[in-house]
Amino acid sequence: MLRLSKKADYALIAMKHLALSREGAVSVSAREIAEQYDIPIELMAKVLQRLVRSGLLVSTQGTRGGYTLRRPAGSISVADVIQAIDGPVAVTACSSSDDGACEQFAKCNVRDPLWRVRERILAALGECTIAELAADPPPAATPVRTAVLHTHI
Repeated sequence: MLRLSKKADYALIAMKHLALSREGAVSVSAREIAEQYDIPIELMAKVLQRLVRSGLLVSTQGTRGGYTLRRPAGSISVADVIQAIDGPVAVTACSSSDDGACEQFAKCNVRDPLWRVRERILAALGECTIAELAADPPPAATPVRTAVLHTHI
């Protein structure tokens, strides 16, 4: 099963939040993002720092400090964010190296087709941008149903 790590998921949530904060022009603190989405502050801070180190965010110190997108949301792909957090996308254990570490490497008849699947996945993730994520409306809040109690006297 292909699935994003929790950290990659949190990174995408943070990137969308930053893209929506006045079109990415306002610094937002790790605490604000963490509290908004019920994510542990320490984990959010680590994710944001990794995004800074990978060149996707800018960190500003001080009382009005926080994080902003380094470039426009339309030029940052979902693939950029996932790879910044989790490293190269892999479909199989051997898809990240050609060193023959797998004992089936020489005889494997699915390695090359799966490599092409990996390339298609990367292409799809590369086409979807943070701006596209930000364009999707947030999920509607589930309405609270209140029970109406009828009493007959």
